[in-house]
Amino acid sequence: MAFAVVARYRCAPADEDAVRAALLRMREHTRAEPANEAYEVHAVADEPGGFLLYERYADRAGFEAHKASAYFQELIVERVWPLLGDRSVTFAEGL
Repeated sequence: MAFAVVARYRCAPADEDAVRAALLRMREHTRAEPANEAYEVHAVADEPGGFLLYERYADRAGFEAHKASAYFQELIVERVWPLLGDRSVTFAEGL
C-alpha cells in the first residue's frame, strides 16, 4: 500500500540557501530509491525560509529504508534539522 509523507519545514531566512541545497541533493538520492514514487520540494510562497516536501513510497518499508540511508542521516538529520525553527510531518497511507 502506498505510503506518503508531507513535511513542512521552516528555517531562518539566513539559512534558506543551505536548507534548499541539502533538500535538492536529498531529492536526487531519494528519486533513485527503488521504493520511491515521488519526492517534491517546494519553497512556500510568501514565507521566507518555508519549505513543503511531498514524498510517496511504494509502502511504509520503503520509507523506513529511506530513513535508514546514510544520505538521510547526513543531509537531513545532520544538516537540515539543526537549522529548522519549526518542523511538522504528516504520514498517510493510500486507500
